[in-house]
Amino acid sequence: MTVPSLTADLANHYAGIALGHVRREYPNNLDHALAGPEDARTPSALHPIFYGSYDWHSCVHGYWMLARLLRRFPGMARAGEIRALFDGQFMADKVAGECAYFAAPTARRFKRPYGWAWLLKLAAELALSDEPRWSRALTPLADLIAERFRAFLPLATYPVRVGTHFNTAFGLRMAADYAAVSGDAAFAALLLDTARRWYGADADCPAWGEPSGDDFQSPALIEAECMRRLLPPEAFLPWFDRFLPRLAERQPATLFRPATVSDRTDGKIAHLDGLNLSRAWCWRSLASALAADDPRRAAALAAADDHLAAGLPHLTGDYMGEHWLASFAVLALEA
Repeated sequence: MTVPSLTADLANHYAGIALGHVRREYPNNLDHALAGPEDARTPSALHPIFYGSYDWHSCVHGYWMLARLLRRFPGMARAGEIRALFDGQFMADKVAGECAYFAAPTARRFKRPYGWAWLLKLAAELALSDEPRWSRALTPLADLIAERFRAFLPLATYPVRVGTHFNTAFGLRMAADYAAVSGDAAFAALLLDTARRWYGADADCPAWGEPSGDDFQSPALIEAECMRRLLPPEAFLPWFDRFLPRLAERQPATLFRPATVSDRTDGKIAHLDGLNLSRAWCWRSLASALAADDPRRAAALAAADDHLAAGLPHLTGDYMGEHWLASFAVLALEA
């Protein structure tokens, strides 16, 4: 297939997907610890804004995608629906309800770090929108999540190097956008220091364990993308040379082969469609850091196209993928 660019028509299509699920409460996969019988409540009672999209984190990045598409294509056909949704959802009382959930002792690790990262990514996007009231409304929750990061990162002796929600490189990379938009230099410094502590000495990554059966991220590529985002270019390029020294020869080969998805009705196996999309995002982003005549750049862009071609046809069709995949398609197409 020919890999598309993100046009207004395609953005409108993706927006329609998200508008169809961010307020769809069921089915719902709650990540919820009960301290007593009084905590047995419905998703919308627990989460006044982010109760849809099968789970909290997918709902958050569904809203991020809508905010991103609205900012890029303010005149698209569904822009009015998005604005009406945001006007009704990003309200002080509803944000206070989301904050209250995090106040419970049982919620200390709720959605750490993946949901935290996406919430800050959403906050960064809203801060760039032409409607400051949405950003102002979400600010208390963004402040809370940023503080959770500040408390957690010094305690995290080791990174988590998996291809699922617990990957810490993804958390740092997305939080970096929030630190930049908010102008929080101290938070940005903490993210950079943590990345150097966790990943600075890594070299000759074999990527032999990729992909595992429920990956939606590449542990190797998201680490490289994290370091690209956080390190200054003069530090990133030598690190990248050491970390993946044989990219010009398209090695490790596993990073260049799109994943095969055998059953898109299985939520874990369907993660592999996301892996193809998130790899495409990383490959495109990493290529942007390389010189035009660097042979690794052509290899990275070709790999991105291959992964996009494998992933883009499967954004809809079964709710196990439909509730989240389009967000990663937008990341890849916008990289």
